[in-house]
Amino acid sequence: MRYISTRGESSAVGFTDAVLGGLAPDGGLYVPEAWPALARDRIAAFAGMSYAQVAAEVLGAFAGDEITPAEMLAMCEEAYATFSHRAVVPMVQIGPQTFIAELFHGPSLAFKDVAMQILARLYDHFLGRQGRKQTILCATSGDTGGAAVEAFRGAKNVKVVVMFPEGRISEVQRRFMTTAEEGNIACVAVNGTFDDCQAILKDAFLDRVLRQSVDLAAVNSINFARIAAQSVYYFTTAAALGAPDRPVNFVVPSGNFGDAFAGYVARRLGLPVKRIVVATNSNDILARAFTTGRYTRGAVQPTLSPAMDIQSASNFERLYFEAVRRDSVETARAFEAFRTSGVIDIPPVALSYMQGIFSGVAIGEDETTRTIVSTLNETGELIDPHTAVAVAVLRHVDLEGPTVVMSTAHPAKFPDDVTRASGVQPMLPRGVASLSGRRERFDRLPGDADTIKAYVRAFAEA
Repeated sequence: MRYISTRGESSAVGFTDAVLGGLAPDGGLYVPEAWPALARDRIAAFAGMSYAQVAAEVLGAFAGDEITPAEMLAMCEEAYATFSHRAVVPMVQIGPQTFIAELFHGPSLAFKDVAMQILARLYDHFLGRQGRKQTILCATSGDTGGAAVEAFRGAKNVKVVVMFPEGRISEVQRRFMTTAEEGNIACVAVNGTFDDCQAILKDAFLDRVLRQSVDLAAVNSINFARIAAQSVYYFTTAAALGAPDRPVNFVVPSGNFGDAFAGYVARRLGLPVKRIVVATNSNDILARAFTTGRYTRGAVQPTLSPAMDIQSASNFERLYFEAVRRDSVETARAFEAFRTSGVIDIPPVALSYMQGIFSGVAIGEDETTRTIVSTLNETGELIDPHTAVAVAVLRHVDLEGPTVVMSTAHPAKFPDDVTRASGVQPMLPRGVASLSGRRERFDRLPGDADTIKAYVRAFAEA
C-alpha cells in the first residue's frame, strides 16, 4: 500500500511513513494511492468475529505487507483489551430500526480511544523497529488530547505535547490530560479557540527545521491511521444489522469531520453505507457546505458540545480531494485559498458527489438540551450533549432502513450540562472515579505559533 498527499507535491510513502509522518510535507493529508476492497462475504463474516479480529482485517488492508497479520491481530487484541465493555462498541436500540453505537467504553470515555489505543501500538511497533524517538504535537477540542495521553503515557519512544483551548472544554475532559504524572506528557492551555490550536499545529508541521529537529508527529485525525481505525466500527455495527445485504445509515456528530469521513472510508472499502448525516451544533461549517455548496469559516461559538466547536474541519480536505476526482492541483488551490480567505466554493460536480453520500443538519442549544431529556424519558438512556446533537437530527431527516447514531462520549464527561438538562447526575465509571482528586499539571501559553514551537522544542530536548 502506498499513500499520496491530497496536494500532490510530496512523494508517495508506505503505511509506516504515513502513520509516523501524519501530515504530508507539502501540507496535504495522506490518502491511499488506490483504495483497497473487502469482499462481500468477508464483510458478512464480520458479524461473527470479535472487534479485534475485524479491526485487524480492516487495518491490515491499509497496512499491506508492512505488518504481518499475526502482528496486527496481536496489537488489536492488546489495544481493545483496555475497553471496559467486551463488545468494545456495543449498540443500544432507541427506536424502530434506530440504534446508538456506544463509542465511549475506552480509557478516556470518548470515541477517540477506539483509534488512539491501536495507534499507540502502531507507533511502538514502528519506532521500536527503527530505533527512533518522536515528539507528538496534538491539538484537541476536548477528547483527542485525553485519548492521546491515555494511549501514550509512559511510552519509551514518544513524548507528547497536547494543546487545548483554555476554558472551552469540560473539567473532566481537561483532567484526563492534565492529571497524567508521566514525564513524557506535557499539556498546554492555549489562550484561544480550537481552531487557533489547529492552526498552530499546522504551522509547526510546515516548519521543516522544527519538524526535523524533534522528529515531529501528529495523532490528530489528520493521521490516516486514525481514520482507518475509526472505519472499523462502521463495519461491526453494520454487519450486526445485516450488512452487506442491508445498507445502513449513520448519523455522526462532527467537528473535525474525521469520524464522518471514516464512514466514507468504510464505504470505499465495500461497506453498503446508504447515507451519512453530519450532525453539527451552531458551528455549522459542514452543514452549510453540504447544503449550500459554500465551505465558509465563521467565528467559533462556545456550546454545550465543545468537541464540535470547530469552524475549520481538517478532514474535509480528504473528501474534497475525492470529490474533485483526486485533482491535487485543484485541492491545493482550494485549501490555500481557504487559509487566506476562509471560503471555498465547491464545484458543482464535486458538490453533487458529496451530496450523494452526505447531508448535514445543525442543531441549536435548546434542542440539544430537550433531546437529552426526551431520550432519557423515552428510552431510559442518558446521553451526552454531542450524542444529543446527533439524536436530535433524526427529527429533521427521513432515513429508510437501519440507522446508527454514533455516541461519541460518556455523559459523565459533561456532568454539569447533563445534570442541568436531565436532573440526573451521570456517574464516572469505577475505573476513573478518582479523576477529580488528582493533581493537575499544565502550562498556560498565548495562542502564538512561535511561542508554542519554542515550548515543543524545549520539552523534546529536555
